[in-house]
Amino acid sequence: MDDDPPLSHLVFSQPTEYLRLLDEAAVWAHKVILGDLNGSNKGIKKEFIHVRINISGSPLECPETFPSIGRVRVKHRGILLTLKGTVIRSGAIKMYEGERKYMCQKCKHEFLVYPELESRNSIKLPSYCPSQRSKPCEGTKFGHLEGSITCHDYQEIKIQESTHVLGVGAIPRSIPVILKDDLVDIVKAGDDVIVTGILTAKWSPDLKDVRCDLDPILIANYVRRTNELKSEIDIPDDAIMKFKQFWSDFKDTPLKGRNAILRGICPQIFGLFTVKLAVALTLIGGVQHVDASGTRVRGESHLLLVGDPGTGKSQFLKFAAKLSNRSVITTGLGSTSAGLTVTAVKDGGEWMLEAGALVLADGGLCCIDEFDSMREHDRATIHEAMEQQTISVAKAGLVTTLSTKTIVFGATNPKGQYDPDQSLSVNTALSGPLLSRFDIVLVLLDTKNPEWDGVVSSHILSEGEPDKGKQDEDLANIWPFPMLRRYIHFVKGYFRPVLTREAEIVISSYYQLQRRSATGNAARTTVRMLESLIRLAQAHARLMFRNEVTRLDAITAILCIESSMTTSAIVDSVGNALHSNFTENPDLEYATQERLILEKLRSFDDFPDANSRR
Repeated sequence: MDDDPPLSHLVFSQPTEYLRLLDEAAVWAHKVILGDLNGSNKGIKKEFIHVRINISGSPLECPETFPSIGRVRVKHRGILLTLKGTVIRSGAIKMYEGERKYMCQKCKHEFLVYPELESRNSIKLPSYCPSQRSKPCEGTKFGHLEGSITCHDYQEIKIQESTHVLGVGAIPRSIPVILKDDLVDIVKAGDDVIVTGILTAKWSPDLKDVRCDLDPILIANYVRRTNELKSEIDIPDDAIMKFKQFWSDFKDTPLKGRNAILRGICPQIFGLFTVKLAVALTLIGGVQHVDASGTRVRGESHLLLVGDPGTGKSQFLKFAAKLSNRSVITTGLGSTSAGLTVTAVKDGGEWMLEAGALVLADGGLCCIDEFDSMREHDRATIHEAMEQQTISVAKAGLVTTLSTKTIVFGATNPKGQYDPDQSLSVNTALSGPLLSRFDIVLVLLDTKNPEWDGVVSSHILSEGEPDKGKQDEDLANIWPFPMLRRYIHFVKGYFRPVLTREAEIVISSYYQLQRRSATGNAARTTVRMLESLIRLAQAHARLMFRNEVTRLDAITAILCIESSMTTSAIVDSVGNALHSNFTENPDLEYATQERLILEKLRSFDDFPDANSRR
């Protein structure tokens, strides 16, 4: 475009005409090159070639040509437009008639006629012969030439603007997109895409006494998948230097530094140290492992909060959604017709796949409030989505597999009064297999504690003071939201922690101890618990700005698992998660917890001396 600005302006302002000329020029050049290669029997002849235009990084990448889907207006019709969104529907691949040749019955002139895609491929013949002779023919009778029809592949998708860039109360808009030839079947529901094409209107054929409806539609010229480029969080070099300096200052008291980071999570909620630690570890996640056979063990962790009303569950969900660079927040019953997974819908007589919340949150976070109120078909398919991170679809003749590499953060209330004597499955009406897919399940019981109530009420009242709303860059006390968001994103992409020998011994010994004490269904779920331990330990190593998993990380992961009510509490040193608070000296408290755990694990012959330092 910099080499020939006038041509680029013509392509931008009159794309329908000039893109067709560029395609014809490409076919001509292809024939010339193919003719030169005929002697060597190389090259494959192509009937048609499309010139694709990617405006990324060019002068055309400006707000006028790159609006959000909700800001598409009539003034954009007929120009080369670029839209960004998420594929929410994907139709079947069809075949449509791209061009056919006619001949004038009077002068025998042959000419091409292009069916109008906007009017559902209707053919509109010229009123007189288009031959450009010195003496006009003016013939009005034309005959179709047999075998002159050229057909193209055709697919319709629908893209929707990303919800995380919209303000509160804004409704995400969507627009249909037509893909042709080499663009078909390169995207699926849930993919993030940038589409460059021509905006036009699609209308129905003229019907008597029926109003003609015009719907905007984008005829794609270029499609770019941006699934691998989902990061929109800017992390400048000075922020990375602040991270390194922060951990250098807390080299001798690392847990005190960690707690300063955790205080930045939902600062309006007092205490709840265990919940804030679980949220941080869930958002950061572990390292995905793929063995030689291609079997994948997920690196994403899942978290479920079960608690009485008023314990701050929904506040944590909303805050976690803001921390993630890609998130979808919904409720079990408040989701679309696609639910949480995927469904087949009929649109204009054609079956199409519509992506649900888990598919749209692929590569990010899916927050589900009222988790126990899911639809029946969601309950049946969410098991695969959470563990294998795929959704296998076989509906209305559409058979495919969609990616759901998603962190699931759920919240639910217990059914009636929580009964500690009953299992978690009974209290929540969720099946055991579904609960076993959560790495951490925290139960928040609003028990009576006068001392705790006094501290919480003082904190809530102090929040109304004028100076309380101001946050500075004092990272030693509490991290502000922008810095916390950058930090979580940085450690997820930068560190890939590996387990040290001492961490492996701690995790293995704890797993064997759980296996000896577990019976029945619990014995089967501890296999998933071992994977959860590894993920949480890796996430804690990332949180601590390290590339190796030490004994500290392994024991912290054990404490998180012990906080879950789904496992037998071997180490009774955690207490009620709702009443957990930040301590003044967390490193000293950890030393006590480490001693208790190592004493319990010392029963194994292969476990080293408990007095050895980490």
